[in-house]
Amino acid sequence: MAGCRERSKRPMMRIGYMNCNNEQETMARFQPLTSYLSEKLNVDFVAVPVDTHDFEKRFRDGEFAFTHTNSLLYIILRENYQLQIIASDKRGNFGSRTGGAIIARKGSGINKLSDIRGKRMVFGPMLAPTGYLAEYDLMLRSGIDPEEDLAFYAIPSGSYKHEKLVYGVLFGQYDVGAAPLLDLEVMAREGKISPDDFVILGQTPLIPYCTFGAATKTDPELVAKFRQALLELKPTDTVEINGEQVKVLKAAWADGYEQLLDKDYDTIRDMARRVNMPPYQKY
Repeated sequence: MAGCRERSKRPMMRIGYMNCNNEQETMARFQPLTSYLSEKLNVDFVAVPVDTHDFEKRFRDGEFAFTHTNSLLYIILRENYQLQIIASDKRGNFGSRTGGAIIARKGSGINKLSDIRGKRMVFGPMLAPTGYLAEYDLMLRSGIDPEEDLAFYAIPSGSYKHEKLVYGVLFGQYDVGAAPLLDLEVMAREGKISPDDFVILGQTPLIPYCTFGAATKTDPELVAKFRQALLELKPTDTVEINGEQVKVLKAAWADGYEQLLDKDYDTIRDMARRVNMPPYQKY
């Protein structure tokens, strides 16, 4: 009974996790990490999946002490609400950074970036740093205006948008696509595609990957402990979920976490300014 009473005295805080594909997948990924942090820091953290387009309003309304978002949404929340950076996910070949690519199906006759004029293109979600922003910026810097030089472009509806765009190019629904390098890497590793299926017409600069942040009102001592717990996580660390020991990093699709500086995100800020996207858009 004493243990139950002690547990009930722990503070409760909400962590907002940006949905990537759907709520179920988001919870499956991050509930083990949330439970691990709760045990480690003696806080009852609650994982809350949040739609990307709802995140800013819900953060502004004070719902979350901590956040986990893509790097563009981090910049929006930093610029508008002084979100504090904690750490960035490490995943895949480029660690805490990732990039985007403009791809075409091999054998389509589209072999270089200038060939995409007059073609049908598919982008990822508009707030996706390496599925929309970085590729749009790459095109502008290469003298190609997506609004004028393409036959049309589209964004897939529903969930699993990045996979849908890769398959859309593979099966000829679109001529070219804006694909995150990490998604191409993971889909190839899982046997869903082969790297030989595509031609990479252009590749964007590498930019920070998904990022943990903290609201300014969150206790600085707790923020420091939260960061330390992330940075010290090892692949062997586990937490009990429904009676089963689950590897925390594996569940979260992460290789670890790295502490970055806010200035490491300046490349994304430059992209957003050139593309006229939040938080720098001018109407």
